Amino acid sequence: MGLQENFRNEQVRQLEMRDPVVVTADVTLREALTQMRERNVGCAIVVDEDRKPQGMFTESMLVEMLSHGPLSLDEPIEKYMADRCPWVRMDDPIADVLDAMQLKNIRMLCVVDEQNRVVGLTGQRGLMEYVAEHFPGEVTVQRVGQSPYLSDREGA
Repeated sequence: MGLQENFRNEQVRQLEMRDPVVVTADVTLREALTQMRERNVGCAIVVDEDRKPQGMFTESMLVEMLSHGPLSLDEPIEKYMADRCPWVRMDDPIADVLDAMQLKNIRMLCVVDEQNRVVGLTGQRGLMEYVAEHFPGEVTVQRVGQSPYLSDREGA
């Protein structure tokens, strides 16, 4: 099976997922940013009382806002969040992740269960790990911080 076929036939649940930063709309921007920094996640998912996604706040949104001047970190995140939160279900094909990322020009998206409750995040990183794991002969993986060159000569 090839990569395109795998993407169409295998489910999102096959991708590596990150534990999302999940906040309610009344949480301050400062609190959300603190959680994002502590957990090294580039976005916060804003949910309702049933843990269903209501919006999203990302690092790139913060950079854009800061470029226009100072802002109050003690305002509710609801004031700054994007009203839409792109998501896929666990049983959707992996191709839907790639399609959503391209269509919406995003790096990550929310994964929801059958009741549309947030269960994880996936995106570029999840796709790259999937490709590297399932096609090791076609992909050379280099860990961040390692030299791209061999330290010793190979062969004769």
